[in-house]
Order: sequence, then C-alpha cells, then structure tokens
Amino acid sequence: MALKGQTEIMRHFYRLGAGWLALGLTALASALPAAAQDPVADFYKGKTLRIIIGYAPGGGYDIYGRVFAESFGKFVPGNPTIIAQNMTGAGSFIAAKYLYAVAPQDGTSFGSLAQTLPLDYAMSTEQKDLDASKMPYIGRLVSNIDLGAGVPGAWFKDFEDARKKEIVVGATGAASPGYLLPTALNMYAGSKFKIVFGYKGSNDVLLAAERKEVDLIGSIGIATMLVRNPDWILERKAPMVYQAALTRHALLPHVAALPELATSADGKAVLTAVAASAEIGRSIITTPNVPPARLAALRKAFNAMIADAAFIDLMKKRNIMIEPLTGEQVDKISTDTLQTPPDVLKLVQSLVTVK
Repeated sequence: MALKGQTEIMRHFYRLGAGWLALGLTALASALPAAAQDPVADFYKGKTLRIIIGYAPGGGYDIYGRVFAESFGKFVPGNPTIIAQNMTGAGSFIAAKYLYAVAPQDGTSFGSLAQTLPLDYAMSTEQKDLDASKMPYIGRLVSNIDLGAGVPGAWFKDFEDARKKEIVVGATGAASPGYLLPTALNMYAGSKFKIVFGYKGSNDVLLAAERKEVDLIGSIGIATMLVRNPDWILERKAPMVYQAALTRHALLPHVAALPELATSADGKAVLTAVAASAEIGRSIITTPNVPPARLAALRKAFNAMIADAAFIDLMKKRNIMIEPLTGEQVDKISTDTLQTPPDVLKLVQSLVTVK
C-alpha cells in the first residue's frame, strides 16, 4: 500500500515536472521570435564601442566626449560598453579622417570633433579624404559659444583694446576655431591679434595663458569655462574679448558677438558664417554607412539619455551644461552650413590659408 502511494506521488511529480518543462519550452519558443525581432540589441550586446575625441584631455570636446562615453551605453539596446580615446592633431581633422575612412562603419564608432567640421568641409577644394555630408550626428549635448578669453590680471579689458595694441593669442591647429576666430577678426574687425598655434587642446592653451606664454585663449567654450573657472564668467574676474555667437549669450551681455564687430558688409557675412557653428557645439557624430535601423536606435538612445532624470541630476552636480538637440536637428544645421554661398565660403577660406 505504501509502495503504491509512493508510486502515485512519483507519478505526480513526473507529471508536474513534465508540465513545467512544457511550460518552459513554450515560453522559450515564444521568446525566440521576440529576440529575433530586436537585431539591434543582439548586435550591441557584449560589444565595446569607442568615441574618438579629436582634442587633448581637459578641454570641452574631451569633457563632453567622456560624459557621452560614461552614460550612453546604458540607453543603447544591448547595453554595450563605451570607451573614450583621444586622437589629437590638425584641429580634430586627424580624428575626423580616421572615423571617415578607417573606423568600422557599423555604429560602433563615434566622434567628438570640431564644431566647424561642416564649414571646413564646405570650404575644402580637395574633397577626397572626408565628406562631412555623409557623417550623421547622433545628437548635441550642448551648444558651444567659443570665447576669446584672457586670464585674471590681463592688461586688456575688451575688443577695443585689441584694436589698439597687439595681443598674443594661443590656438590649437591652423584649422581650429582658436586660429580662425582671431584671424577673421584681424581681417574684418580691425584687431591686432598675433596667433601662436600648435597646442594640443584648449586646456593646453589655457595653461599657456596662465603661464603668460600667450595673452589670450583664442577659443574656449562657455561650458568648459563654467566647469574649469566659473568665476571668470559669473564674477567677471577675467576679460572676455569676443564671443563666437550670432547674438550675445545671457551670461555675457557685456561681450561683443562676432557679427557686430564687423567693419564691412563682407565682414559681417563672413563673421556670421563663422559664428553659426556655435549651434553644432559639442555634438556626437558617427561614421558613414551606419545601417538605418542602428542609426535610428542610437539617436533614440541619445534622446533617452538627455531626458533621463538621473543623467540631468549628475550633470548639474558636475556643473556641466546641457543644451541638447536631436541628431536630425544637428544634421539640418550641418546641411545648411554646407550650402553657404560660394562667395562667402571663399572669403572664409582665405582666412585659414593665412599662416
């Protein structure tokens, strides 16, 4: 009798086990099509992605490139890891050409590159190494208004002083904003800037200014300054000579914007074209030929990241400005820049050929 009871109990457990097995197989079968419907997550799962930063550590492009690397992977399907790599030289063009021609073109490589990239490409007469129109943006973290900034205790106060006496300016590459802005102002606004270029990044130029190797940082973003030396802006402890913007920023109502400094109609057109790149700011770009579904997923992930409450709170704690745009919006700015009238481009081009 006991044996019979034990046999029934065993049969019950076998039936129960078979039921669970059947249920598990059913769940597995239903899960398989779902997984197959998310090839983007399958692609990114377990992968390590890279963002190439075209400037040295410590500057604005580096700060925002590393913010992207730290946070973006959490929002990408498959939750890949992202690492940051600095690749300096030629005002970020070495990094740009690497992304365009060498890096994998599958949605695993990104760039934090010069905001002037579309303008630089539009001016190029040899459009062989890079085609900016084929490199889509993922999104913008912040606009970037570049400043011509002195250090506390500098002998000059504003742009009028630059029209009266030579000011030595530090810049990165000869195609960088730090070179382009003072060169444009020399030609179209009557300034007397002497430009020393070849520094690896804006942080190096800042250090050079603090050591009195140069008088002025040719271009450093408001966002970068607010992280590094916020009192220079908020308490006006250092002179800001110009701002590369179409209109004056709310934090700098006393600093002239580029177009208003022009002394001629041609000058205003050129300085307006140069200042427009501020809207691209610190944006994240990717390679050509990323599959459309992957590009759409990356842009969706970027939008989710910049709207995430924890991300926003983290940026506030670090005093890092966020003024986002979608990838599509930045692409539109890039496209408009690429369509700048040829006569204006020729005038801008003449600026970067002066060495």
